[in-house]
Amino acid sequence: MGEYYTVKQGDHLSKIAKDNGFTDYTVIWDHPNNSDLKKMRQNPNVLLPGDEVFVPEMEEKQESGSADKHHTFTVDKKTLKLRLVLEDNYEKPIARAQCALLVDGQTYQLTTDGSGKLEQDIPLDASEAYLTIRGDQTPFANDIIPIRIGHLDPIDELSGQIARLNNLGYFAGQLDDSDTDAFESAVEEFQCDNKLTVDGICGTNTQAKLKQVHGC
Repeated sequence: MGEYYTVKQGDHLSKIAKDNGFTDYTVIWDHPNNSDLKKMRQNPNVLLPGDEVFVPEMEEKQESGSADKHHTFTVDKKTLKLRLVLEDNYEKPIARAQCALLVDGQTYQLTTDGSGKLEQDIPLDASEAYLTIRGDQTPFANDIIPIRIGHLDPIDELSGQIARLNNLGYFAGQLDDSDTDAFESAVEEFQCDNKLTVDGICGTNTQAKLKQVHGC
């Protein structure tokens, strides 16, 4: 039969799938009962608290084979990849930097590429990580930077717009919209930097560009 699950802050579909015994989140995402949600959200790992996700009942699969032989079965297991791009205060890539990424007790030693990007496969149900940049390439060196996995709201939500602007260094204020002046100023600065109409309003065109620049 299956049942509907109400998304909470910090949920992403890979985590929801694993919590329900699925190694492949597409079993849930591609289910016909989730077609409207899939069309609305587009990205399975950028959901909004309150969204309803249909989780189907797990099906038992049977395979035939000779009883007097050994058989090997391969599980198609999806992975969850964390991608980050590091820039300094002047929007220049923090390139070739040694970094330590801590996720669920596991530390990964990584190096950013020439564009400041790093990526790492992480557990399907990961919810938070901590990044430390080694060396002196940036004033953030040796600071512990928290990363909240699954906490990014959709781009058409004000909280999602503020979070993306903050991630890009535009200082748009708190996610609770307590500082409207900071948000408007951040939008204007972003619009100016990206050759958009500067009106301080995060409309459709600005949202699309913000999503593109941010990466999701």
